Amino acid sequence: MLATQPRRVLVTDDSAAQRRMLALHLTRWGYQVSEAATGQQAIALARSTDFDIILSDWMMPGMTGPEFCRAYRALPRDGYGYFVLLSARSEKTEIADGLDSGADDFLTKPVDSTELLARLHAGERILQMQAELRRRHRDLERLYAEVQRDLAEAHELQASLLPDPVQRFGPVEALFHVRTSGHLGGDMVGWFPLGPDRIAVYAVDVAGHGVAAALMAARLAALLSHSGRDQNVAFRDGHPLSPAEVVSRLNRLLCAEVRGDQYVTMVYADLSLADGTLRMVQAGHPHPLLLRRAGRDRRLGRGGFPVGLVPQADYAETRIHLRPGDRLVIPSDGITECPGPRGDLGDAGLLRLMRGLADRTGPALRDGVIASLTGHAGTTDFPDDVSFVILDRT
Repeated sequence: MLATQPRRVLVTDDSAAQRRMLALHLTRWGYQVSEAATGQQAIALARSTDFDIILSDWMMPGMTGPEFCRAYRALPRDGYGYFVLLSARSEKTEIADGLDSGADDFLTKPVDSTELLARLHAGERILQMQAELRRRHRDLERLYAEVQRDLAEAHELQASLLPDPVQRFGPVEALFHVRTSGHLGGDMVGWFPLGPDRIAVYAVDVAGHGVAAALMAARLAALLSHSGRDQNVAFRDGHPLSPAEVVSRLNRLLCAEVRGDQYVTMVYADLSLADGTLRMVQAGHPHPLLLRRAGRDRRLGRGGFPVGLVPQADYAETRIHLRPGDRLVIPSDGITECPGPRGDLGDAGLLRLMRGLADRTGPALRDGVIASLTGHAGTTDFPDDVSFVILDRT
């Protein structure tokens, strides 16, 4: 079936009689026909007009049909042009050479009108399919652009949930950082007050990536928010719960709400600013690292179950005393499992990294961690989200 608008056909042949005969058939069938006596004339016409179908003789003076086809294919154009070579010869090698030049079909001269019409209908179907593919490609590009805009807005919204990167709580300076590996990530860090001289800090890593992980991270940030004690799972009747009770409460909540294989690893810590006493639960998250001013660095925590997998899971607390000059590092697995030519960074690599940055604080410390990870990985494109909380008692 022909398109609503007449297809434009270019007939190229050095024989005026052959061009005239083909043009009469094509005009009678509803095509809009142009003629050219040489390949050079045909190329000049094709530069100014997007022809849908080309019928070209093989043997022409100056430029053969296959040479014209190659030149035609090199022209810039939006749509596709269906190219048919016409020749009195029909050897297999000649047909193969013609198709190799970019032609779509081959007809033996003298051209039979019935066969020509059948080949044109075949070309019409290919042109219609190609037009449909172009339309779908444009639709996909439009949808992709919309998705990219939505993801960019979601990224900004997710970033707005993060605390200021550097916070000062009396004698403790806290550094918070999240760097997603894509538009959206499942890592979240934050803090909220538990009392006049007491704060909670947390680091969360939702299994997986993308929108689902980001939504879960945002949900957890809402459950551990500054908005009010009645909306924060860390409080009951206005009083702060212990770290073990908070994580157990989150675990029961997620086990009841979440369907599928989504779960969360996290570290939740309750810090007294007055004396540096810190109580902490590690729930499947990488081990926090305690760097003592006087040495004797140590890994903290007992591993523990991730949150949202086992409803009856128990969570043990670790208690430490953060002394002046001590540093507590809570990394995500995007740091400890950061790959490099010699393997993952690991706990030992993290210890070396942090010891090399012992004299840095604030943004300089953050930049130093990212630069060291880049040096280890050999790239700035980390395969996983990178996040950390660092507490310095000064």
